[in-house]
Amino acid sequence: MSDSQEYTPPKVWVWNKGSGGRFSNINRPVAGPTHEKELPVGKHPLQLYSLGTPNGVKVTILLEELLAARYRGAEYDAWLIRIGDGDQFGSGFVTVNPNSKIPALMDRSGRTPIRVFETGAILLHLAEKFGAFIPKDEAGRAECLSWLFWQVGSAPYLGGGFGHFYAYAPIKIEYAIDRFAMETKRQLDVLDRRLAEAEYVSGPEYSIADIAIWPWYGLLVLEGTIYGAGEFLSVQDYKHVRRWAASIAGRPAVKRGRMVNRVFGDPAGQLHERHDASDFDTRTQDKIAAGDTR
Repeated sequence: MSDSQEYTPPKVWVWNKGSGGRFSNINRPVAGPTHEKELPVGKHPLQLYSLGTPNGVKVTILLEELLAARYRGAEYDAWLIRIGDGDQFGSGFVTVNPNSKIPALMDRSGRTPIRVFETGAILLHLAEKFGAFIPKDEAGRAECLSWLFWQVGSAPYLGGGFGHFYAYAPIKIEYAIDRFAMETKRQLDVLDRRLAEAEYVSGPEYSIADIAIWPWYGLLVLEGTIYGAGEFLSVQDYKHVRRWAASIAGRPAVKRGRMVNRVFGDPAGQLHERHDASDFDTRTQDKIAAGDTR
């Protein structure tokens, strides 16, 4: 085993030291705001507060797909939340999402603003609001929601489980990496078997289930960019997932959605904030020129 010391948990756990590893500065065992900071509000009905992580781009992809399908009520402002700086613990953000996780959405299209948090809830809210990207028949809807919530329940094993211990933990623990690598590969096999029999995850039509799953599992098998673990997990073996992932990657709305609130990678692929469709043409050239890629 790679971990050299056996750990014996105390009778009562006490938070008296940092967790170590990347992001340890924003991890804490209590909720609530750490500072006062109101959220900005733009001109559009939908106000999104997010970052271009796999969870964040689920929502921007759906919004761009809705706009591409000419649902003009789907116009939105996307405000950047820098989680490394603790923006998610500002009082305004905590009011929208008491769980202090991105993304968070304020739907201001009606008389009373509605807050929506957690990606599955946001995708379902928008799909039902516009009657799009969710099957209308009972069986198709049930299949779509089953896969949507499969992603909600499964991805933490890929992200907080495998990803943390493989890429971010301060020490490499063989047991933890083996445990979560095995589960990640099992999930990829579940998805591969499903996509061997269907064009899209929930059936013949592209839906919010695909939009939820693709940023995690699709990008993992296509680019290996999630934690740089493509080779380690032998992602080339999942040929049906790769076929599906490539078809979605080519959609123009997906390409745009991936850019929104993105502050890492190629600067040409970053749109730090989005307030109008024309922003994709100009992007945030002032920030890119200044090298602001935090």
